[in-house]
Amino acid sequence: MSDRGLTSLGLAHVTVEVDRIRAGARECARDEVAEEVPVAFVFNGVPFAVMLASPLDLEDFAVGFSLTEGVIESMAEFGGIEVVPETNGYSVYVSVPKARSAALAKRHKSLAGRTGCGLCGEQMLENALRPAPPIAHDGVFSVSALQKAIAALSGGQQLNLLTGAVHAAAWADAAGNVRFLREDVGRHNALDKLIGALQRSVVDARTGFVVVTSRASYEMVHKTAIAGIPMLAAVSAPTALAIRQAEAANLTLVGFAREGRQTVYTHPARLQD
Repeated sequence: MSDRGLTSLGLAHVTVEVDRIRAGARECARDEVAEEVPVAFVFNGVPFAVMLASPLDLEDFAVGFSLTEGVIESMAEFGGIEVVPETNGYSVYVSVPKARSAALAKRHKSLAGRTGCGLCGEQMLENALRPAPPIAHDGVFSVSALQKAIAALSGGQQLNLLTGAVHAAAWADAAGNVRFLREDVGRHNALDKLIGALQRSVVDARTGFVVVTSRASYEMVHKTAIAGIPMLAAVSAPTALAIRQAEAANLTLVGFAREGRQTVYTHPARLQD
């Protein structure tokens, strides 16, 4: 059974009154709308970044964000997490080694990140484009497994089925079974949540692949590579920078991953018929 991470789904959407107009007819109705709140990450008591996100799976978000942002290098460095509701959002307090706190002070994110903004607030160019270590896993996946995961993706998006406004990131095993899925109003956030969930589980993330309901930007490739996951498949197109990053990181990048088709941009030998 897939871990969908929906324990706090009720907090992630609200019901609003709307006027619905169809074929010239107007009716009063109710609509489910995705919630979006500020989430402040505070490391060892020092504020680091504020992201706009869906208010669910925030523990997973904290772990994934810490890893993909380079705050920590492994779960061994990750301390406790405390999620504190605030008047207009949430503060997430994370404990990391003291040496990490000193490094964070040099690249403090002074700007609030827009929804899922991957590079918002970076003040130095070298922080914006950080290299990812090459992926060492040389396993292969079948096209049929990828297609199986794509087919299962939409049915697992429970928040999106309600609101039509959120992205999803899913991890599938080598057979194409979707085992983990996370949703968020921001595509980067959904991927961070997924990576965090994988890190907190006993699953070896390197043995499967990621499917996302968005385009494949540089940051999406970077996060996937940091997690050591060998293949990223996106339902939309990649950017040129994402392709260059995937090539350098030994990551198989697939775009336009939809029912019956996909386009492989880098390291195609990892995806076989």
